Amino acid sequence: MQNLCLLEVDVNGQEIFLVDKTILESFSGRLRKLFSKLTGKTRRLKLLLDKFPGGAECFELIVKFCYNGGRIKMTPFNMFQLHCAANYLEMNQEVQGKPNLVEQTISFFRKIHYMTWSELIIGLENCQELLFFLSSSSLLQEFLDCVVGRLEFHYISSPCPSSTDNSSMQFSGDISLESRGICTSQATWWFADLGFLNLNMFKKIIDTMVSKKLDHSVISSFLFYYKRMKCPNASSAQKCRIIETVIKCLCPLVSSFISIRGLFDILQASFNLKMSKCSIGKLENLIGSQLDRAKLDDLLIPSPAGEKIAYNVNLILRLLDIFLSNSRGKLLMYQLKKVAELIDLYIMEVAPDPSLKPSKFLALAMTMPDIARESYDTIYIAMDIYLKVHYRLSEEEKIKICSVLRYDELTEKILKDLAQNESFPACALVTAQVTLQNKLRYSVPRNSIFS
Repeated sequence: MQNLCLLEVDVNGQEIFLVDKTILESFSGRLRKLFSKLTGKTRRLKLLLDKFPGGAECFELIVKFCYNGGRIKMTPFNMFQLHCAANYLEMNQEVQGKPNLVEQTISFFRKIHYMTWSELIIGLENCQELLFFLSSSSLLQEFLDCVVGRLEFHYISSPCPSSTDNSSMQFSGDISLESRGICTSQATWWFADLGFLNLNMFKKIIDTMVSKKLDHSVISSFLFYYKRMKCPNASSAQKCRIIETVIKCLCPLVSSFISIRGLFDILQASFNLKMSKCSIGKLENLIGSQLDRAKLDDLLIPSPAGEKIAYNVNLILRLLDIFLSNSRGKLLMYQLKKVAELIDLYIMEVAPDPSLKPSKFLALAMTMPDIARESYDTIYIAMDIYLKVHYRLSEEEKIKICSVLRYDELTEKILKDLAQNESFPACALVTAQVTLQNKLRYSVPRNSIFS
C-alpha cells in the first residue's frame, strides 16, 4: 500500500475516478508514455481525459478490465466502446501473458456473423455514437456489411422484438414493392428497426446497401420512410440536413425504382427550407429525368410566396428542359407522348390564371416537339381559355400565341369551333376555315365519285 499512487481521472468533465496509477498504466501504452515524462515522486496525480470514446461509462469498463487482470466480458453492448477505448489508450501490448484489449475486441468481432438481429441492432446503436473514433477502422465496415447482409433475406419476418407495426406500414407515394414481385411486409420488416439511426450512420448504411447491391426499390422506400419518420419533430435546420442527405442517397439509385410521388413530396418540403442550390438541382434532375411517370396533381405546385402567378410555371419549364436534354436520343416515343399529354393538361389548368404572361404560356406550349402530339385539340382548348381570360391582349400577341397551333392536327369539330371563335385573331379563323374545307374535301368517300 505504501507504493500506491492514486490517480484522479476526469473523464470528459462528466465524472471523476480515483484509480491506482500503476495498474492502469500497466495496460495502457499511452498512459505509460505520459507518466514517463513526469519528474519527481507524488502520491496523487490528476489526469484530464478530454473526448474519451464512450465517456465515463466506457472508462469504467476499462478500469474493470485493468483491475480484473486483463479480463472482461464482451457483449454487443460494449464491443465498440471497448475497441475504441483500447485504441485510444493504446492497449495493444500483451500483459501478464494475456492477449491485450485491442486483440480481444478484434477476436470478439469475428463472431458478429453469429449474432442475432437484435444483437446487431444493439451494436449498431452503440457504434453510431463512436463514429469519430471508428472512421479509420475496417471493423466498422465489416459490421455494416454484416447488418446489410441480413436484409437480403426478404422472406422472413422481423426477428427483432423491438419491431413495431410501423415497419410494415403502407408507404403512400412510394414505388409499389408488390409490382416488383416483393411482398411489402417481407421487404420492409427492418425499416422500423433502423429508424433510430442518426444521419451520419444512416448515410453509411445506405452506402453499404448500394455497394452490396440491395434492391434499389427497397432502398428508395427506406429513404422516404426515414424522411417521414425523422422530419415531423425536427427543427428547420435538421429537416434541411435530413432531406439533403436523402437526396444525396437517392442519386446513385436507378431512377425507375424511385417514387416520383415521393420526390415531389420532398420538393414541396424544400420550398420552406434553406436548402443548398446543389441539393435542389439534384432533386430537380431526379424528377425531370422521369417526368413521364408524373401525374397532373404532381405538377400543380403553387408559386413561391410573393409572386402573383398561381402555379410555379418556371419550375415545370425547368423539369421539362431536364426531361428533354438529359435523355436526348434515349427517349421512347411513348415517353414523349405521355409527357406531351401531361403538359397539355397542365396548360389547361394554368390557362385561367390572369397573371400568367403570354411568354410563359407560349414557353409551355412550345416546349414539346411536334412529333410528341397526336392532336392539338387540348392545346386549342387551353388557348381558348387563355384568350378569353386575357382578352386585352393585342392582335399581334394573339397571333404569336396561335403560331403554336398545327391546324392539320385539329379535329373537324375543333376546326368548326375555331372558325367561328372571335377570341382568336382573324388570320386564325381563316386558316381554320381553309383547313376544314380541305379536310372535308379529302374525306369524301371513294364511291361517291361514281355516284
